[in-house]
Amino acid sequence: MSYDRDSVSKLLEAARAAARTHLGPAEGRALCEAYGIPVPAERLARESREAARLAAEIGFPVVMKIVSPDILHKTEAGGVVVGVRSPEAAAETYDEIIAKARAHQPAAQIEGVLIQRMVTGGQEVIVGALTDPSFEKVVAFGLGGVLVEVLKDVTFRLAPVTEAEALSMLDSIAASEILRGVRGGDPVNRLAIARIIVAVSHLVSDFPQIRELDLNPIFATKEGATAVDVRVLLDFAPPAQRYRPSRDEILRAMNRIMRPEAVAVIGASPEDGKIGNSVMKNLINGGYQGHIYPIHPKAPEVLGRKAYKSVKEIPGPVDVAVFAIPATLVPAALKECGEKQIPGAVLIPSGFAETGNVEGQRELVKIAREYNVRLMGPNIYGFYYTHKNLCATFCTPYDVKGTAALSSQSGGVGMAIIGFSRSAKMGVSAIVGLGNKADIDEDDLLTFFEQDPNTQVVAMHVEDLKDGRSFAEVARRVSRQKPVIVLKAGRTAMGARAAQSHTAALAGNDRIYDDILGQSGVVRAYALNDMLEFARCLPMLPTPKGENVLIITGAGGSGVLLSDACVDNRLKLMAMPDDLDAAFRKFIPPFGAAGNPVDITGGEPPTTYRNTIALGLQDPRIHALILGYWHTIITPPMVFAQLCAEVVEEYRRKGIDKPVVASLVGDVQVEEASSYLFDHGIPAYPYTTEKPVAVLGAKYRWARAAGLI
Repeated sequence: MSYDRDSVSKLLEAARAAARTHLGPAEGRALCEAYGIPVPAERLARESREAARLAAEIGFPVVMKIVSPDILHKTEAGGVVVGVRSPEAAAETYDEIIAKARAHQPAAQIEGVLIQRMVTGGQEVIVGALTDPSFEKVVAFGLGGVLVEVLKDVTFRLAPVTEAEALSMLDSIAASEILRGVRGGDPVNRLAIARIIVAVSHLVSDFPQIRELDLNPIFATKEGATAVDVRVLLDFAPPAQRYRPSRDEILRAMNRIMRPEAVAVIGASPEDGKIGNSVMKNLINGGYQGHIYPIHPKAPEVLGRKAYKSVKEIPGPVDVAVFAIPATLVPAALKECGEKQIPGAVLIPSGFAETGNVEGQRELVKIAREYNVRLMGPNIYGFYYTHKNLCATFCTPYDVKGTAALSSQSGGVGMAIIGFSRSAKMGVSAIVGLGNKADIDEDDLLTFFEQDPNTQVVAMHVEDLKDGRSFAEVARRVSRQKPVIVLKAGRTAMGARAAQSHTAALAGNDRIYDDILGQSGVVRAYALNDMLEFARCLPMLPTPKGENVLIITGAGGSGVLLSDACVDNRLKLMAMPDDLDAAFRKFIPPFGAAGNPVDITGGEPPTTYRNTIALGLQDPRIHALILGYWHTIITPPMVFAQLCAEVVEEYRRKGIDKPVVASLVGDVQVEEASSYLFDHGIPAYPYTTEKPVAVLGAKYRWARAAGLI
């Protein structure tokens, strides 16, 4: 659709020249008309007789609203009256509204009363937009009127949106069924609402001066949708320019940082217990085969390697410098790295923004920008890239190569990642600490991991995104090829913002994160262990070819819990066809239960497990299997694990590879059995029915978002 941008530009320029921070009703109406947003007929009355005349011209019934730049919430001031049905009533209502407004806020500037054709019937919804500190322009949709404040049933997307994304917003609210018509009610015109959402998203993207916008309520009927109230707040201060290198620039630096041929350790030390000593030992003992250059002001060598007083004395090129010196010494050493044309600096030292030394951190960024050095940190544990045998960290070496790349903003979470990976024998391609994120952040890492052949899944612990829009754009691209898992810390803290619009007031920080991460195809984890298990299991599970999930269990109680977990994780339990039901019944006792879950009961021998699992794998209508094992003497845990691994591998050799996860309940032997299954490519967990289903649900969420189902 074409928009009249020139009209909006002139309107906003007039508001800027008048130093106003909002638009009046007539301006809001003009703005809507310029972007094709339907609004009812309306006129502004400045005295009671004019109100009577204008109301008659518009046609009864009408709505009358106070117009004041100082009274943004009109209803609270008694400034809105609906259903006015005669000229006499219009004149009286005008006087009443003015009186109530003056009583509510005596110093308020009052411009008059807006007379608006009354729109009746339909469902009230809200479409709005706001400027988020991280994601910039965001568009919102939810139920409107009073319900928006009571239910807070609202969803957000990064602006601008496509028509398809706008329609998805209508399905994302809890009350979406109301829009489709319930209890004999008419459905609303979904396309009309979607087009308003699209128009609003383009309006705020085209004009960043619009800080917040509300269309509330919009009356939606089966014929169309009309915005009956418009609120627009402005901010003419130019937005801060964010540093966004191009993809090629990011890759040039990140490939040298993550896969270096030469590493300098600034602050390398021969003394045990020093961070610079640990970094040197990890590089050497971890098996790194590139050049290692210790930097020390006095020592001729460190751990058998020739030492240099400065990076500038190193004879050859250096790809990355690891800093293990006090914060006060970092700026001078960083400048030397710039003069040496080293593309990356890994800043382990603390003592910067995390301690209140914001200016010190800004100084580092200024130096880095001047010399085109990318900074990792400060205040980090360093990083690992296992396929280069690179342990550029003071933590213990890690050498189990795999395809999962993990990052954390917190050092403590980083330690948990390392410990879990080691305990679970999870192969990783990289583990990266980001700390204060003075420069390199999650979207830089994603850009690198996107083209890294050794990485197939990326999992990130995030406390904040300093450039959420950039992250969302990169994540949307990467997640189509590789799962991107995010654990967002601080999700229970609502965003503390001074909000004058409904949209901004409803925009709790986590609500926006949740919706926009989903829009970008990100799989969100809500607990640290979930993030780690998703990273461990998603590469292991094949992509399902459809939505039909089948549960096979040896215990009815486990089957019920597994079914509940499927609902929680938005998995579809397959409706059992009659022929398949009959096929399963051939293998289970008469008192067992086919259907879904298939309950083979606890007294069955190993052959029953084998036969039912084989049937589930070979039938093309079944797309994923959840196995619920119950510890019995007839089928001990390791017997179950071995037969599962055998039958799954048998069908993989035949070209049938479906996602299979398992829950094992029983005595301690189920722990060994679960480990055995993991070793054979089947995610399996003892003592829980929730975890394996959550892992399968994460795989499904990624596959749906990537368009693979």
